[in-house]
Order: sequence, then structure tokens, then C-alpha cells
Amino acid sequence: MIYTVTFNPSLDYIVAVDDFQLGMTNRTTFEQILPGGKGINVSIVLNNLGLETTALGFVAGFTGEEIRRRVEGIGCLSKFIPIESGISRINMKLRSIEGTEINGMGPAISAEKIEELMRLLDDLTDTDMLVLAGSIPSSMPDSMYMDIMKRLKDKHVLIVVDATRELLVNVLRYHPFLIKPNNHELGEIFGVELKTRSAVVPYAKKLQEMGARNVLISMAGEGAVLVAEDGSFYETHAPKGTLVNGVGAGDSMVAGFLAGWLETGDYSHAFKMGVAAGSASAFSELLATKAEIEQLYATL
Repeated sequence: MIYTVTFNPSLDYIVAVDDFQLGMTNRTTFEQILPGGKGINVSIVLNNLGLETTALGFVAGFTGEEIRRRVEGIGCLSKFIPIESGISRINMKLRSIEGTEINGMGPAISAEKIEELMRLLDDLTDTDMLVLAGSIPSSMPDSMYMDIMKRLKDKHVLIVVDATRELLVNVLRYHPFLIKPNNHELGEIFGVELKTRSAVVPYAKKLQEMGARNVLISMAGEGAVLVAEDGSFYETHAPKGTLVNGVGAGDSMVAGFLAGWLETGDYSHAFKMGVAAGSASAFSELLATKAEIEQLYATL
């Protein structure tokens, strides 16, 4: 089973407004509500590719119940832990102005609820995979990802981490199976600017030296790079297409990579599946379908 953890899931309220004006009443011309959060996105794309997955995390209030309903309605399993006070966040994304969004806070997570999640994770075995993705709510310790990996280190669970800066660097000592920073996040770790595929390779290898097994670097229009555990290296340009919605593209890349690797154990295939899935989501209103991924895979 592949488990994903989203500590602070959301309902994403996506709207378009023609000629948006500050200080005025604006009316939407397009509306869409989707379950949101990096781990949930990974689960949805894995489900689209025919793999069984269970979404874990915390939900609260009527929005939390709607997140659960929508995730399960898509076909994913879930074991969300209910929080008695507060509500799961609503993130408003204004499609008319690229990159403009207002993200909610979400509920406070108590130490007791964190321990409840830990007990769920204690049941994982070496036949399972775990995806840890996204930011940590302010009510939780910054060491959360590291704490989880430390607790599971003797279970030989394959763990994927998609996080930034210290959240990522701090887990490397526990040898995650896969990490997926983008080129900007990789540059932030080492204090450099990385614009080309060739430029990211030495720094991806540094992350391997620090403990990561496989390092997958997404670079938007520039393409992607994989430095694999077996010493192989892969790079590719970005597939051609029109950017429709960049939200979830990186999460889709993680899902595609895992699906490809589980299918064949071949890093070349896994890499191309990751690139195809990430691009297919970027070129679509919703997260990538299997047919969309297969169509782009054939072009790589």
C-alpha cells in the first residue's frame, strides 16, 4: 500500500474573475472546488494510474468532512484523523491573476493527535511506501518529518519526501527513497541560483552524499533531472503543451515516478512517467488522468 500524509489538507476554491478590481465587488466567471494538499494530490494521481493508495492527515469541521467525502469519492482510501475544534482550511486561488491565492490556517493539531497519527504509521511494513509532502502547520513541531522517519527507520518502509529547506535537509540522515525539490528549492538549500539542467546535477549529488537515495529535480519549462541510487543519471526537456494549471504538477511528478518504478523497477521508465504525469497535470484543468500521462509519455 502507498500511504500519503497531508498534515493540513484543504478545500481549494478556484475562481476566475474578469477584470478584477481591488476595493470593488467582483463576480466570478468560473468556480471549482477540489480537495487540496500535496499528499492528497499524490494519492489522486496514483489512483488515476490504477494504484491503491490511502490518504492520511488531519481534518476538522464541515470542511474536513467535505475533504474526506471528495477524496473517497475520487476512489482513494482515507484514514483522516478528526480534530474536534476548528475547521480544515479553505484556500482561494484566483486563476485570473497567475499565482494569486489566499490560503487558510487550518486547525491546531495537539500532541495527542500527532501521537494518534504515529500509531497509524507504526502499522506500516517493508511492503509499504509512505509519501510525506508539504509544509508543517505552525501548531506542530518543525521536526515532524524527521520524527516520523526516525520512528520508522527499522521498518524499512520506502519513504518519499517532498518538502523544502530544513524540513528536507533534516531527514536526509534517514535515507529517504526519493526526494523531489525543484531547482529553486535546491538552490535555496545551497545558496546558489540554478537555471539549467546541467547546473543542478552537482547539487543533486550533494543531497545524495547527505543521505538521499534518489533525487528528482523538477524545473518547470526547463524539464527535469533524476540522479538515481544506482549511479545512473537522466534528464529531459519539458514536453510541449500549454500551461493551464500549475497546481499539483510537482505532486503529479512524484506519483508518476512511483507508479513507474513500482511497475518495472527501472529508473528510466520511472523518470519518464514522472515527467509525463507532472506535465499532463500542468496542461489540464484537473490532475492528470492515465490517458493524458500515457499520451505525453510517448513523446519523451
